[in-house]
Amino acid sequence: MRDFHALRVAEVERLCSDAVAVTFDVPGDLAELYAFRAGQSLTLRRPGDERDERRSYSICAPAGARPRIGVREVPGGVISGWLVHELRPGDAVEVAPPSGTFTPDVEAGVRHVMIAAGSGITPVLSIATSLLRNPKTEIAVLYGNRRAETVMFAEELADLKDSHPSRIELVHLLSREAREVDLLSGRLDGEKLRTLLPLLLDVPAVDHWWLCGPYGMVMDATEVLGEAGVAPERIHRELFWVDEAPPEPVREEASPPGESSEVTVLLDGRSTVVSVAEGDTVLDGAQRARPDLPFACKGGVCGTCRARVVEGEVTMRRNFALEPGEVAAGFVLTCQSIPASPKVTVTFDE
Repeated sequence: MRDFHALRVAEVERLCSDAVAVTFDVPGDLAELYAFRAGQSLTLRRPGDERDERRSYSICAPAGARPRIGVREVPGGVISGWLVHELRPGDAVEVAPPSGTFTPDVEAGVRHVMIAAGSGITPVLSIATSLLRNPKTEIAVLYGNRRAETVMFAEELADLKDSHPSRIELVHLLSREAREVDLLSGRLDGEKLRTLLPLLLDVPAVDHWWLCGPYGMVMDATEVLGEAGVAPERIHRELFWVDEAPPEPVREEASPPGESSEVTVLLDGRSTVVSVAEGDTVLDGAQRARPDLPFACKGGVCGTCRARVVEGEVTMRRNFALEPGEVAAGFVLTCQSIPASPKVTVTFDE
């Protein structure tokens, strides 16, 4: 089931002036439903919100712990502003079960490198903490921020380093605050990464790379790693919505009214057939009949609306959430997928 459930807030921790960590209590009868893998996220909505505003937030807790998310306020953000400034322990929040594929194999004892900026550290903290439970795993974390006062989870990262000094390398970079070492000042952009990575790491010896943060940083890091010969399947990316991401492609002129595709959606074992007008996305068209379909950002970033095409064809306008292997296996973001054949069937149950 993908339904939202009202979860009570157990704790709200102030991380810095514009960010908090929120821990939820999960009743025993929902424990299995809300069990999460390292790197997954939770989609939240405010109880009683008639507009049904939803936002997806990464889990920062290790697998097996109570679900805990990191939230940084977005200027004008309806949900983030409420969570950062108004939420209190005991309040109820409507939360959907965990989702997302930005998740490692925690059993394999290999080398991982994580490159994060700003609130991109949230899933990285979950991944790093979970991975280090395996004594054969080694990790490095490169974390960029503007100033020291804006660093999220600074104490927890330091504790992680103290607990595993021989198996974790932790590097902080600040873009608007001078560091004693010039190399650690500035943004985590392509130029910085080309200089920094060979000095800190044996790049070919790294098994998996985890990139999380704003569009520019993630794209720059992907390019630099590609130049270094890193195979695409070893690079895992999660984007946070930012203004610098390219705009959605302009839709072509729609055909005359009345043309549509027959779309079948499968969710929680139930099949529903809907008519989706030409130019509409699978998600927008199908939501009229299936309001329970999962979604959050509707911008091709969070991956909450991920489904697999099992019949027909769609055109995906943009994709910042799925890895190449997922796309090759037929997975799409339904918020960005426009039917390209008379009949289309997608399943959310895989």
